[in-house]
Amino acid sequence: MIDEQEQVVLVDEQDVEVGVAPKLAAHMDPRLHRAFSVFVFDAEGRMLLQRRAEGKYHSAGLWSNTACGHPRPGEPTAQAAARRLDEEMGFLCPLEHRTTMLYRADVGAGLVEHELDHIFVGVFQGEPVPHPDEVSEWRWASIADLHADVAAAPERYTPWFRLALEKLFPE
Repeated sequence: MIDEQEQVVLVDEQDVEVGVAPKLAAHMDPRLHRAFSVFVFDAEGRMLLQRRAEGKYHSAGLWSNTACGHPRPGEPTAQAAARRLDEEMGFLCPLEHRTTMLYRADVGAGLVEHELDHIFVGVFQGEPVPHPDEVSEWRWASIADLHADVAAAPERYTPWFRLALEKLFPE
């Protein structure tokens, strides 16, 4: 379900803010906007994945990185990443900005993600407590296993996850 009032920050390719737009409108008439993806690892280097809940407005039921979303207007991106990690997975951990990625991907239902995606990484030891409206399942996976599974069944994963996995961990 999407909040009709939620806004995204529109940016240019250098991440300079150029305005705001309703979230759904920015995905229906794709406009470049700021986003973030959070990748959390355990001490063994395994990545924490989530399977997006069936009620999500796009990419429902697909496996993806630990958390993701959009900063609100005026909200620092790092703060937004921590907020969504807690809202989606029920925990906080220190996050470090690793890189950015510009991409455009059709996500079905007439929606397109056109994002300047800030990628954050963190380390967490413990059990997540995911919110059921956000996450239907979760698992830890090695990078090697992820590369193999994404190659065998890319349709099981979100488009941004596949791109970010390759950017962070090229084969």
